[in-house]
Amino acid sequence: MIEGVKQQKWWGWGEDGLAYRYEDKPKFPAFVQKMVGIDVTRPVKPIPPFSSLDVPASQLSDDLHAKFDEILGAKYVQTDDETRVVHAYGKGVRDLIRIRKGDLGRVPDVVLYPGTQDEVEKLLDAAVAADAVVIPFGGGSNIVASLEAEPGESRQVISVNMGRLSKVLEIDETSGLAHIQAGVFGPDMEDQLNARGWTMGHHPDSFVWSTLGGWIATRSSGMQSDKYGDISDICRGLTMVMPGQVLSLRPLPSSSSGPSVREMVLGSEGRLGIITSAWVNVHRIPEVRELQAYFFPTYEDGLKACEQIVASDAAVMMARVSDPIETQYIMANGKKSGRVSSLANKAIQRIMLQKGWDLENIAMSFIGFEGSANHVRYEKGLVGKIVKENGGLGVGKGPGTLYDQKKYDTPYIRDFMLDRGLICDVSETTTPWAHAAEIHSVIIERFQQAMDDLGVRGVVFCHLSHSYHSGACQYFTFAIADDSDHQEETYDVAKRVIQQGFMDFHGTVSHHHGVGEEHSPWLEQDISPAGVFIQRKLFEGVDPGSNLNPGKIIHDGRPGISSNSKDA
Repeated sequence: MIEGVKQQKWWGWGEDGLAYRYEDKPKFPAFVQKMVGIDVTRPVKPIPPFSSLDVPASQLSDDLHAKFDEILGAKYVQTDDETRVVHAYGKGVRDLIRIRKGDLGRVPDVVLYPGTQDEVEKLLDAAVAADAVVIPFGGGSNIVASLEAEPGESRQVISVNMGRLSKVLEIDETSGLAHIQAGVFGPDMEDQLNARGWTMGHHPDSFVWSTLGGWIATRSSGMQSDKYGDISDICRGLTMVMPGQVLSLRPLPSSSSGPSVREMVLGSEGRLGIITSAWVNVHRIPEVRELQAYFFPTYEDGLKACEQIVASDAAVMMARVSDPIETQYIMANGKKSGRVSSLANKAIQRIMLQKGWDLENIAMSFIGFEGSANHVRYEKGLVGKIVKENGGLGVGKGPGTLYDQKKYDTPYIRDFMLDRGLICDVSETTTPWAHAAEIHSVIIERFQQAMDDLGVRGVVFCHLSHSYHSGACQYFTFAIADDSDHQEETYDVAKRVIQQGFMDFHGTVSHHHGVGEEHSPWLEQDISPAGVFIQRKLFEGVDPGSNLNPGKIIHDGRPGISSNSKDA
């Protein structure tokens, strides 16, 4: 490991020693038993030691190794087995299944840690001159197979970890812009900005283990994007190193300079170069920040309320509503309550029953407010009226405070579930408001039918996570009870059913996770064959040797496995 650069554990999400625990959540075991028939309290097999892995030897040539040593210094040229394995995959469920089985794929031959843009330029030119494959690496949190080399890749594979490029370089306080290096992790970036009274306001689920460059490369969205915008709104300019040249885009509020080059880089997943820094919108830290919790009699009522909130004068920071199963999941994750909170919960349930609500069908919502005290008070009043008009009920700040404290812990549950024979993953899409309720019901129905056909227990649930003028993102989570040798095939069935459902009912392949290799089979349905043709020609023109993260976004294989290493 390199001092100052965070690294996730080789076999799962996040920091070694941190894990999801059920012992302080008395309702959780019963919830899982009810949904998928698994006893999460049973003993599990320990993770095998790293020494049990058969790690392929590095294929880095002596000549290229010497060049990298000269450019970076030997300390920042790492070829040890564990560092290479950590950089071989992202953290998708397919990645975790494979690595636990010892199926390491095409492990990088070397991991490089540049500390300046000049070093990035020199190492990229050296790599392309040697006809090597170069894969940029931020926090390693990607879940759509954007970080792995193609199977059977015969060329040298180089992972470029950007973690040393982690500084806020400049803040233009007049314009509300900050110039920030691309390898900075979310918490470190916010600490640097907060120390000067600023925030970027971008908080994806992966915030703790993802970087600014990774957000740009995947068109990330954050929990507070209803106010601050997606990364495509936040990123106003950037610098990207390409073979033999450097792209520099100034931080302009808008422009009419032909097809947007900035837009071409956003979501490019390393196919066009290595992003080294970006100019982003920043904002003064708000005076008041508050999350309020609400309940609706049905998920459809919650969807209608969010649509109306977007159309109102209430520019909320976040508007999230969970369907009935996810609502039960959230409540099952609550810790053992004290007497006062238990009485409060029972009182709320009595009110719901008096209203004629079916407690198995209720939908929980979190709505966030930021700004001055007067502004927050005004927005809460507007939202309260909309909630009431849609049959909803406000329950105060308590649940929202708990959600805010635990919002980055969710990814740890995937490792916990895999330990117990449960495959858990997510898929997200956007649709116009007119199709939001329909696509939700279709995905639930198709998933359950697919699981019934396979003869396995499974559950899928959803929340609306981001709202726009014309539509919204819905974020689906699914879990399947399958610890057989064929669990990856079972996962494939579920993933295909969900993604095809998106295509059939006015959705997109992804809202903010990107394309990678997982979602590319549906790309033609999403953007049309002509759209794929344009993307292919862009990648071929910039990268004719297919050296820059080949096989991502466009490939001819099935999810997770591309088939043509020279394909754009």
